[in-house]
Amino acid sequence: MNERKRILITDDSEINRMILRDMLEDDYDVEEACDGQEAIDYLEDHVGEVDLLLLDCMMPNKDGFSVLTEMNRFRWKNDIPVIMISAENDQVFVVRAYKLGAVDYINRPFNSTIVRHKVDSIVKMHAKEQQLADVAAEQIIARHQNNSMMIHILSSIVEFRNGESGDHIIHVQTLTDMLMKELLNISEDYHISTQDRSLIPIAAAMHDIGKIAIPYKILNKPGKLDYEEFEIMKGHTVAGYNMLTSIDAYSEDPLVLMSAKVCRWHHERYDGNGYPDRLSGDEIPIAAQLVSVADVYDALTSERVYKPPFSHEKAIDMIIKGECGTFNPILMQCLVDLSDDIPARLDDISPDKLYNDEIHRIIEETIRPRNE
Repeated sequence: MNERKRILITDDSEINRMILRDMLEDDYDVEEACDGQEAIDYLEDHVGEVDLLLLDCMMPNKDGFSVLTEMNRFRWKNDIPVIMISAENDQVFVVRAYKLGAVDYINRPFNSTIVRHKVDSIVKMHAKEQQLADVAAEQIIARHQNNSMMIHILSSIVEFRNGESGDHIIHVQTLTDMLMKELLNISEDYHISTQDRSLIPIAAAMHDIGKIAIPYKILNKPGKLDYEEFEIMKGHTVAGYNMLTSIDAYSEDPLVLMSAKVCRWHHERYDGNGYPDRLSGDEIPIAAQLVSVADVYDALTSERVYKPPFSHEKAIDMIIKGECGTFNPILMQCLVDLSDDIPARLDDISPDKLYNDEIHRIIEETIRPRNE
């Protein structure tokens, strides 16, 4: 037996709520809110439990358009379909509702046949969409589990060759994921699809794969690189991009395409003073922007052959002040918002030492560095 779906009716008129309840309660669990703020409070307390919102346009305290705006801010729009209800038949109202994410619109006085048809159709359609989304998510996870394992091994090879900590990959992955989620939480300026949200942290691990092509003595030089050495080092961005895009069998694979972007552009800077292509602003793919911030933070807080580690506080201060190049201001706000949580989060996810040592032992036996 199918579980009954839940509908939240939000209208400041008790009579209107009663009429809609009478139309729907035989087949649905019906809840009520008398204004927009009460609706938002209910949705906050019952995330994932509401299958449809019937929402009046004009209400005191918080009107229907304000509720839609709040739902967009909380990223509820894709999870809860909304049918707007109003006595107004002005096209301006209709267009505004659709632009804010409503999926349909019904007028008062209510026609029972129309209300039931629209409610039934949208609830069934949304349930089907959710089912398909779940299946797609499972397929993405299954498809990329092995890819993630392969990427971790390849990236570990680069780190071993580069003399870096085995934690660098997982730190960059984790911080990239944290920044991405915070970006989506505080800004609507960037659309990152569900698939890309799963791919970007995996691709982050590939950001330095091009260093395989850089001579060992440059990678591990204890002092500052001279001009020619630095130009060679900068080439790891294009090298990684070329390595990935030249694999014909996977040239259209979403993970390969995402990783290639990250490899090539994670050293670009928002003001156009990065490399290799001197992109600026949002010419730089948002995935590469996220990884660039994560990579710089972990590079600052980690020991390298050419420097000791900086403290978390010092690293944040240096990045915000532009001492490591200019970054997207929105991402700087994300970094500040997350600052208190970053050290504990990175400590929690560091890989087990014995596991790390075993990976490095295998890599050392396989590709022990030779003089170049």
